[in-house]
Amino acid sequence: MNLPEGKILVTGGAGFIGSALIHALNQQDREDILVIDCLGTSEKWRNLVPLRFHDYLEADQLLDKMRNEPSQLADIQTVFHLGACSSTMETDAAFLVRNNYQYSVELAKWALQNNSRFVYASSAATYGDGVQGMDDKDENLAALRPLNMYGYSKHMFDLHAKRNNWLKQITGLKYFNVYGPNEDHKGAMRSLVHKAYHQIKETSRLRLFKSHHPDYKDGEQKRDFLYVKDAVSMTLHLASLPNAAGLFNIGSGEARTWMELADAIFAAMDRESDIEFIEIPEEIREKYQYFTRADISKLRMSGYTIPPTPLADAVKDYVQNYLAREKRLGD
Repeated sequence: MNLPEGKILVTGGAGFIGSALIHALNQQDREDILVIDCLGTSEKWRNLVPLRFHDYLEADQLLDKMRNEPSQLADIQTVFHLGACSSTMETDAAFLVRNNYQYSVELAKWALQNNSRFVYASSAATYGDGVQGMDDKDENLAALRPLNMYGYSKHMFDLHAKRNNWLKQITGLKYFNVYGPNEDHKGAMRSLVHKAYHQIKETSRLRLFKSHHPDYKDGEQKRDFLYVKDAVSMTLHLASLPNAAGLFNIGSGEARTWMELADAIFAAMDRESDIEFIEIPEEIREKYQYFTRADISKLRMSGYTIPPTPLADAVKDYVQNYLAREKRLGD
């Protein structure tokens, strides 16, 4: 899974998946990395502390260089565009269009003109309620109906890339429910594992949403949960294949219930399961996904044969080696 020579650009490099990706690159002795992010007032800068990279720029500074000083970026051979506003509860549509769609269009156009490998984060949120399926065949794009503006902003770029025939040259990754170290800064968008660890530690009990769907009992809503270390492994595999173009699901290929995940968290903390079910807030009830499972046959066909880390093992690693020790990747 070796990338071509030349510098690597990672947007969202201080974020969750971005910092995990840089950690994996460091393990391959790659430090020729330009990190792009918007640090603001969050604590995600802490994710960068253990990492090794060549330079850092704020996201708006990157656009300025692309427009006015492109020669300073000419040696970039691989672009991982992982930066975005990933909040499914963000309601500022104009902001999401600028940040998630228009920024992506400009960066992809620059990468293609520069003959740089372009790998970007799409999202499983583009699939909406899953009625149209969750396979990653590009021809099905127009039928998808995202349930929130975040998902639609990602879908807009997927559609733009298809209309302009970019999907024959670039690679889009539809990440499913990724969890693991370095997500501390994500607030309400943290995984259940992170939220549950602190909740159980403080109260010895975990609160889960009730089901408001007749086909699912409380706690039996299903998600495709993927450990961040597996997500990064899949990402680097595809990035290393020049001909791996188009959209790819990045998931475990299995749908597991919230109860299964909760039991794994309690077990990792060596505690008895104690769960209280609460109502789904009205503002997100109609946008709630009851079932997600990545069809990863396209990923497998690309030559990726590594099995995902079993749920219980991944949760145990995350809880015991990172959350309990207050560690980040690279510490």
